[in-house]
Amino acid sequence: QVQLAESGGGSVQAGGSLRLSCVASPSPANSNTRTMGWFRQAPGKEREGVAAIEADGSMSYTDSVKGRFIISKDNFKGAVYLQMNNLKPDDTAVYYCAADPRGGWVGLRVPYETDFDYWGQGTQVTVSS
Repeated sequence: QVQLAESGGGSVQAGGSLRLSCVASPSPANSNTRTMGWFRQAPGKEREGVAAIEADGSMSYTDSVKGRFIISKDNFKGAVYLQMNNLKPDDTAVYYCAADPRGGWVGLRVPYETDFDYWGQGTQVTVSS
């Protein structure tokens, strides 16, 4: 069983930056964190895949965050990070970290919820105009 703990959420003005972190436990959790990703859910909307990264460095981003968000991964720690720059009010949401031992699709499409078995509790990101 893998537990994921997110941190780094908060409130920021439009144009600002935040860095989200997510660490898996027990550590290291390499076998269950081959692929890690970030999802978000805004009030009244469905949860959407934001970005994903595989152990080989392959990455995927949803179109709305390309050029602004950067995903990175520490394979040994079983950790994933999301650097969010030039934040917009539309980025306001609860952000969830996810992990899975499978992969092979990253770089080909955006992440789907069904791609991941393990989920964090979420961290709130609020962007004011």
